[in-house]
Amino acid sequence: MVFRAIKSRIKCHWAGLRTFVIVLLVLPVISVSCAEPEKCRDIEGRIRAELEQLDPFMGNRQGTWRLDDGTDSGPVAAQVIALGQGQYRARFFEEFDVRVPAIAELEGRLDEARVSFSGPGRYEGNEFTLQAVLEKDKLAGTFNGQDFSGSFTLEKVIRLSPTLGAKPPKGAFVLFDGSNFDEWKHSADKTGPVQWKLVDGAMEVAPGTNTIRTKKEFADIKLHIEFRTPFMPEERGQGRGNSGVYLQGRHEVQVLDSFGLEGLSNECGGIYGASQPMVNMCAPPMQWQTYDITFRAARFDGSKQKLEDARMTVLHNGVKIHDNVELTRITKEDPGGDLLQWGGIYLQDHGNPVQYRNIWVVELPGENASR
Repeated sequence: MVFRAIKSRIKCHWAGLRTFVIVLLVLPVISVSCAEPEKCRDIEGRIRAELEQLDPFMGNRQGTWRLDDGTDSGPVAAQVIALGQGQYRARFFEEFDVRVPAIAELEGRLDEARVSFSGPGRYEGNEFTLQAVLEKDKLAGTFNGQDFSGSFTLEKVIRLSPTLGAKPPKGAFVLFDGSNFDEWKHSADKTGPVQWKLVDGAMEVAPGTNTIRTKKEFADIKLHIEFRTPFMPEERGQGRGNSGVYLQGRHEVQVLDSFGLEGLSNECGGIYGASQPMVNMCAPPMQWQTYDITFRAARFDGSKQKLEDARMTVLHNGVKIHDNVELTRITKEDPGGDLLQWGGIYLQDHGNPVQYRNIWVVELPGENASR
């Protein structure tokens, strides 16, 4: 890695330079749904246009940095979060695809079609200052430490999940193909048809109408589901695009607009209250995302004594964020049900118009929980 070589050459004060590297928690490159170059460009172009209509400054940027003396350069990336009323936050990280402490967070405000950021950062005890100007398509700035200085330039990038648009394999059970709610019902005692909306091939939570669940029940499965959080820049925390996907009716994988945040167990990708994701892979709001979940139900013996807890592996936008995690407890707000029985897949109404589409499962063989 270039930084480690440099650090050994310029001693420990070089760590200060490394702190300016604003690294994106990377979404993987396009593959499955964009196998054809023309299709890939078309999808990326449409998403870029849609996001720019919402907010031209929000999102991911990527580029390079260079020392003023020309002795070295390298990659740099940033995540910019829209906070409403012309306010933005740039969150700074060390590397791609790993969980690392935030190096710095800088606040900025829109002024005449640009957002300016300025403030301190810290890494391994070394301090630096960073100044940057964010325009529609470019984020550029300078960094200064005790014994070094340099500049960087980043361009906007759109990154898509490699499983976006994945087609159900042979033998899969399709739960939602964009046309109807035939495989779904209300999760409680409420009767009548599902009252969520059908919007352009997706189902959209109609706030206050109730959480929904599958009519069919499952135990060991592989689930593919795509979701999109709404753009709610003035909301914070659990009020920002909140929903959830429940496996067997009791283990929730959180859905939330957590773009650029730390990645806690109650943020996007977290197994709610039980396990935080290994890395925050959340995309910006209004961009379609994927969960690919392998779930293994708890095991019981003939006398109904638990032998093993349930387990779950989760890929968020193609990156593994939970690896065969043991689920020692159910989600606090689980809809309930007998742990010995199979359970439905629940989609939560938490009061925000989250959308879902392309939902299918593959049932896995094995000694499943009893019916």
